[in-house]
Amino acid sequence: MRYALGTEYDGSDFLGWQRLGDAGAGGARTLQATLEAALSKVADAPVATICSGRTDSGVHARCQVVHFDSEAARDPRSWMLGTTSLLPPSMAVRWCREVGDDFSARFSARARRYRYSILNRPVRPALGHQYLAWSRHPLDADAMHRAARSLVGELDFTSFRTVHCQAPHARRDLQRISVTREGDVVVVDVQANAFLHHMVRNIVGSLLEVGGGRRPEQWIAEVLDARDRRCAGPTAPSGGLVFLGPLYPADCGLPPEVTLDTPGAAPGPLPLPRP
Repeated sequence: MRYALGTEYDGSDFLGWQRLGDAGAGGARTLQATLEAALSKVADAPVATICSGRTDSGVHARCQVVHFDSEAARDPRSWMLGTTSLLPPSMAVRWCREVGDDFSARFSARARRYRYSILNRPVRPALGHQYLAWSRHPLDADAMHRAARSLVGELDFTSFRTVHCQAPHARRDLQRISVTREGDVVVVDVQANAFLHHMVRNIVGSLLEVGGGRRPEQWIAEVLDARDRRCAGPTAPSGGLVFLGPLYPADCGLPPEVTLDTPGAAPGPLPLPRP
């Protein structure tokens, strides 16, 4: 039987999603290894998972979707509650669904969404600081939004991926991007069919150059056209980034928050400080 899980986590204390070794044998503490250890205890057998999109060290997730196969006689509620009881407080399984054998958390997804939040005030954050980047200098969110519009479409994002990115090519379909201000918090929402390594953080780092008045709005388009990582801005910190989740066709039978063209597919913001 194949199952899909919706998981949420605070990535502050993990070395990213991907398993790097056996954490129980002194290896790296990753989200995948931690989840698989809990699932394996519930199944009383080894369980391997596939995720919708790997997140980096320090990055959080509102709804990371994974799938796994198991012959253990457990219903979805038992998988959800049993696994969560074995996870650290910073990680939880929010839902579990039986899915068809042809479902893939990675390859069935049609889009993925990220949110980057920046506290823009003179004083650093105390509440919710793990979910916020911080800029003490005033940011022009409207200028950032206008500049970001040049990134929409199926384009070559070589300038916005890390030099260590292993993707075979840099073309991605960036479907939506917006920059808005909510009080002292500037929010960058991005949706694409898929993302390159550090792509969102590099886009945000470049948009901050525009928002801070150090670069003109048209500079973002020039960086894109250059296809050279050295032309873009610095990589934004990981802590402000949250993976909101993937989106799947309705026939996958998953909850509305991860289903295309449903009202529930836009999760609300994480609790952040407001003025």
